[in-house]
Amino acid sequence: MSSQETKQDQRKGAEIFNGVLVCKQKAHEILSTMNLPKGLLPLDTMTEIGFNKSTGYFWIKMKNKVQHKFKTIGKNVSYDSEVTAFVENRRMRSLTGIKSKELLIWVTISEIFVDDQDTTKITFAGQSGLSRSFPVCAFED
Repeated sequence: MSSQETKQDQRKGAEIFNGVLVCKQKAHEILSTMNLPKGLLPLDTMTEIGFNKSTGYFWIKMKNKVQHKFKTIGKNVSYDSEVTAFVENRRMRSLTGIKSKELLIWVTISEIFVDDQDTTKITFAGQSGLSRSFPVCAFED
């Protein structure tokens, strides 16, 4: 089964919203419901957002690729024109479409989670197993 078929399967039965303002509002609602900081996805050019409540599959489509600097922590993050993930309480897993600049290279982020033991920290993990934690307040809206 191709990844495109998998995406289509996950999107069946999902709530889908269009338009910048509605998408931003829905993104904030989903992140808040999952106990994740609202500023985690600073995407002002969203054209579509979808969420399948039964599987936790979540996606965002944008007009084009976006780069954002989280000034509080001095990190540059790149968001592809489509970002996908499975969201659950305090966690986004199987992420696609998000990279963080570390030194001189872009690192693909595959998981984001707020630690159950210390909810003031949020961790970003890459596919290689490397991870980095930051204060949750750096990603508040």
